Order: sequence, then structure tokens, then C-alpha cells
Amino acid sequence: MQVILTGAAGWLGMGMLKALLDGIDGCPNLPRVTEGQIRVLVLPGDTNEDFSKYGDKIEVIRGDVRNPDDCARLLQGADGALLYHTAGVIHPRKFSDFYDVNVEGTQNLLAAAQKSKIKRAVIVSSNSPIGCNPTNDHVFDEESEFNPYMTYGRSKMLMEKSVLRIQQEGAIETVRVRAPWFYGPFQPARQTLFFQMIRDGKMPIIGNGKNMRSMAYIDNLSQGLILAGHAPVANGKVYWIADERPYSMNEIIDTVEDVLSTDFGIKCTHKRLCIPSIASDIAFWADKTIQGLGLYHQKIHVLSEMNKTIACSVALAMRELNYSPTISLREGMNRSVSWMQHNGIKI
Repeated sequence: MQVILTGAAGWLGMGMLKALLDGIDGCPNLPRVTEGQIRVLVLPGDTNEDFSKYGDKIEVIRGDVRNPDDCARLLQGADGALLYHTAGVIHPRKFSDFYDVNVEGTQNLLAAAQKSKIKRAVIVSSNSPIGCNPTNDHVFDEESEFNPYMTYGRSKMLMEKSVLRIQQEGAIETVRVRAPWFYGPFQPARQTLFFQMIRDGKMPIIGNGKNMRSMAYIDNLSQGLILAGHAPVANGKVYWIADERPYSMNEIIDTVEDVLSTDFGIKCTHKRLCIPSIASDIAFWADKTIQGLGLYHQKIHVLSEMNKTIACSVALAMRELNYSPTISLREGMNRSVSWMQHNGIKI
């Protein structure tokens, strides 16, 4: 089966490309594709060394989901193909990108997919359309209602509703996958900064650090996406894909620090930057005001979430897709640091 992948040079796109062509450790029965069966959409000029390694194994289409003609070129002759849509904007250069890329871009892609008569589209969503959990011991499941967090969450909610409309029309199959904070190889600079701040004792713990976060190691997430593409039962459904359980912020920071110091001999200060929870509350209202003006400030937005619980259950994916998140937090963070060192990224 031909596979179409958007956002192929991005963080998740690279993880998917590697999983599709090389497989995933511990998942010998996961469907794979052979050389020449993958067509990818990449922004003009967007590339990296890792992506270049696959250049002779894939068909590359340069374009943008915001352009309907580019979507049509990507899906030309793709009758019966499987589409994985990983392209999206989390931290935009322009505020309008939230809607132009996440909503209208997805609509352009699905319109072209219908015309080309692909078999199934697997659309990557987020935790943000569902918002934040009411308590630390609460977890979202697939029945949780929309309660979007800020503009990004609203854009992903509108994207999901577009997918639902396409599903109701019946021309193609669709699956929505909600991914939380993910981590692992091919990470951008903002994730490297996360490791450096923990090393230096400057990673803020807002409140008591007991708020919970679901995370997804990139191989776990890629596994879930691939399974969602092939399972007949998945048609028309939504799944949470994450590590097997949520982690407290204290556990996340403690684990990264232990991996850095114990596994790699990296000197850490072993200090914690503890900040009252009200700092995130103030950032929340600042973020809401700024975004209400059509602007975006990444650091304020991130701070606004840092005392929140954002946690989900993956029970449905494990039951229906045979999803098995084999990589734990510690192993995933170890692999992340190994990847950084192998690629000359200073921690």
C-alpha cells in the first residue's frame, strides 16, 4: 500500500519516516513499507541531515498544505493510499498560522484526499482540544468532551470537527490520534533547552510538582499512528496515544536528571527552581489576553500550562489497536540524550 506523509522533515514526521522504513525496536509485527512506496510533503527549503538520509527511498513533493494545488499534487494518483497527516503548527510565527495551517491546511488536504480516493487518513491532533484535567488524579479518555485550551486548542478542535464532517460524507476513512507532549530523537531546539535547564537546576517546578503529564516517546507515538492506519476497527474513531501512564512533573525532572548524571556522566547541579503556582495562573491570564489581541508569546504560553495536569488513558488504543507502548520514560530519555550526543548537540 502506498503511504503519504505530511510534515516529513519535522520532529514527528521524521519519527514516522524512520518507523515506516526501518521499523521500531520491540515491534516486529508492525506494518512497514518498502522503498518507493512513500510519498512525502515537505515545505520548500525545509530539510535536515536526518531527512536527507532517506532521500533515495522516498518521493518528495515540495509544497504547503495551505496551498490546495500542492495538496492535489501530493495526492495525485494516490487511489487506495494511506495518508498520515503530521504537519501542523504549535508555536506559530504568525498568529494566523494556527488556523491557516491546522484548520484550512487540513481541509485542503482532505478535499484532495477525497478526490484522489485514498483509503484512509490518519490525522494527528493534540491534547489541547480537550484542555486540562480538573484534578491531578483525573485522566481523559475518548469520551471526554471538547474544552479547548487557548487558540492552538481551538484550532485543533476545529480541525477535528472538519475530519468528522469528512468521515460522515463517507468518501474516505479517517482516524484522529490525540498526541500529548512527545519526546525523543529528531527533537527541536526547544526540547534540547529542556534538558539543559534540568542540568543547570533552572527548570521551573510550578507549585508542588505533583501535577501529572502524559508524554509520548516518539517510537511509541509512531507505533500508535501506524496501527491506527491499519486496524479496521479504527475507522471513524479517535484515540489517545501516549506512554502507558502519566508522570508527575517531579518524576519527569528527576528522571531526566538521573539519566544525565548516572547514564552519561553529565554534571548536574541537582537543584530545583521552585516557583509558587500563582506564577502559572498569572501567565494564564496574560496568555489569554495576548492571544485575544491576535498575538502569541511562546514562553508565557508554556508557563501558563506548567501547573496544569494534562493526562490521558491509552486503554482503548491498547485494547482495539493492540498498541503496546514499550518504551518507558527513563529509557526514552536515555535514547533522547544518546541521539543528541550522536548528532553533536551540546547538552
